[in-house]
Amino acid sequence: MKSALIVYGGWSGHEPEECAAIYRRWLHEDGYSVRTATETSAFADPSIHELSLIVPIFTMSKIEKDELENLTKAVEGGVGLAGHHGGMSDAFRDAVDYQFMVGGQWVAHPGNIIDYTVDVADPLDPIMAGIKSFAYRSEQYYMHVDPSNQVLATTTFSGEHASWIEGVVMPVAWKRMHGKGRVFHSTLGHVAKEFEVREMATMMRRGMNWAARDE
Repeated sequence: MKSALIVYGGWSGHEPEECAAIYRRWLHEDGYSVRTATETSAFADPSIHELSLIVPIFTMSKIEKDELENLTKAVEGGVGLAGHHGGMSDAFRDAVDYQFMVGGQWVAHPGNIIDYTVDVADPLDPIMAGIKSFAYRSEQYYMHVDPSNQVLATTTFSGEHASWIEGVVMPVAWKRMHGKGRVFHSTLGHVAKEFEVREMATMMRRGMNWAARDE
């Protein structure tokens, strides 16, 4: 049986507990054994090297050196990593090794909660199968991203809220390798209710399962 660890906490505005409950339900339905933790000390546990998947939901906050080293080594060794929005790509802002693993870091969301469009960048990838461009209402994340990411979905900035970024096409979802580990990230999902958007949830659930290490 595949095994997963969800580590949640950090800034409460991203509703980490509610999002963790959604992931826990999905993972159980998809045949995983699941455990959860609410402290970053879970990343220092040697047993995480045996997992199939780790899901971080920990906006901002701090990660200790030993926790980070163990986490990155686990992913380099083949453990999958998947997550969404600031819970993954705005966690541990001062930990550049973490950002190197994730493949991106949030830097802005001009206009805060706005309406925008998510476009499919790689319709042939199984994660995106059957998904068309869709309207979305949330924070439109402006990211610093790794050019080695395989980009699955994008959004284009209108410039309404920051004129100098008009026309910028920004990755919304990507997958990548970090050592032997598969990494998936979606910038969607400011609050748990956004998981009710079919396209968002489909991308996230498929990406999570893609990232998980094979048994």
